[in-house]
Amino acid sequence: MQGDVGVRPFRLRDAQPWSEARIRNEDWLSPWEGRQPGLPDAPWEEGHSPGAFAAMLRGMRRESRAGRQLPFAVMVNGSLVGQVTVSNVVRGAFQSASVGYWVDREVAGRGVMPTALGLVVDHCLTVVGLHRIEANIRPENGPSLRVVRKLGFREEGLHPRFLFIDGGWRDHLSFAVTVEDLTEPMVSRLVGLPGQ
Repeated sequence: MQGDVGVRPFRLRDAQPWSEARIRNEDWLSPWEGRQPGLPDAPWEEGHSPGAFAAMLRGMRRESRAGRQLPFAVMVNGSLVGQVTVSNVVRGAFQSASVGYWVDREVAGRGVMPTALGLVVDHCLTVVGLHRIEANIRPENGPSLRVVRKLGFREEGLHPRFLFIDGGWRDHLSFAVTVEDLTEPMVSRLVGLPGQ
């Protein structure tokens, strides 16, 4: 918890607020959502219903038990406003993972997602014992780019045709942070910055 912002594991009772936030934010979120190519487009409401959340939660818990994923609900004053998911966790010599996130447009620009992502990265690079966290973001996604830049993620390059999003294979910029990059907790970088 940092101020009014916190992260925690998802619970089954998050189904309704998660669904309401996702449906309310369709225009804000849908341009950045990946999907498997070749599958028909399903209505947004169907893929973000409380039932869809329950299925997603079962999958996230299965992946968490296997050590491959860490999903977090983003909370502001006790209300669910977003999600941070650490996925593709690889151990061994790599000790790395990818991170994805979304936030309700109603709280965007107020420092909520930088704080939430900072809390998650701090947790992963200390308690979980990972060495590196990577974020891949479409060059057109200004709000997401501001989050990683505000936190001091290092830009590492361009991945052409990286993910299937919005009907095509889209380029992504790659950003990363490693344990060596942190001389203090990541969330402490946010104190006094605009939106904080």
